[in-house]
Amino acid sequence: MNYQALWRRLAQVYGEGEAKAIARMVYEVRYGLSWGDVLMGKDADVPQNELEEIAQRLERYEPIQYILGKAEFMGEWFDVEPGVLIPRPETEELVRWICLSPDHSPSKEGRHFLDIGTGSGCIAITLAAKCPKAKVTAWDISEKALEVARANAICLKVNVSFQQVDILSESLLPLEGDGGGFSIIVSNPPYICNKEREAMEQNVLDYEPHTALFVPDDDPLLFYRAIAEYGTKALKPDGWLYFEINPLYAEPLCELLSAMSYHDIECKTDQYGKQRFIRARR
Repeated sequence: MNYQALWRRLAQVYGEGEAKAIARMVYEVRYGLSWGDVLMGKDADVPQNELEEIAQRLERYEPIQYILGKAEFMGEWFDVEPGVLIPRPETEELVRWICLSPDHSPSKEGRHFLDIGTGSGCIAITLAAKCPKAKVTAWDISEKALEVARANAICLKVNVSFQQVDILSESLLPLEGDGGGFSIIVSNPPYICNKEREAMEQNVLDYEPHTALFVPDDDPLLFYRAIAEYGTKALKPDGWLYFEINPLYAEPLCELLSAMSYHDIECKTDQYGKQRFIRARR
């Protein structure tokens, strides 16, 4: 089975465009073959038994990132595994929004960033790489996620302090010292209501960690409220909250932040025109 045979087989499940992208990722990431190598016919030399196993797993809708153990985020490859949320292109937009803001110049010193619900560490690690003078802390409730994130930080040669913390814990205390707290708190928390499951892709529902995806139908702002409340104590004066959000709840989240005395509240759309991000100043 070569590249042509693989993508044609996968096209029956994913459609032509996605099937070609997945097939190219298989050859590039697993076998180290460039597109030029494929055009030269080197794709026929890969172990066929292994390739057949990959094809079968893909036909069962298993995410290619879990099969290969890698996901790309802002030009870097991050280790991922089952139990760790796969980084999304939308989250890249959130990180760019932070990095491109005049308030967060990479050369600025004395800043401390907190990433809540870090997963693979993609947000925290990218911020640490792009803002090397900033201190970066990252929290997650999952020890498995933290193990993966720590390995990614080592591989990408950045310094991030990873801690196992439950943001919903009532005993959570604000950061002490460091000039009053965090300059930025950023989070891509669980924000999909259970009632939205029917509209979701099978590969997400069957394989990705539900604790990183879903919130109760009767409390869709559960994590945002907890993070915003923590921010009122832990952010420095004029510090910022940055969120990736469910577009369905953009308006009530803005109202919630305003009621907590946050200001300069701003919504931003993603590449598909959906309200996907919110920032607010303490």
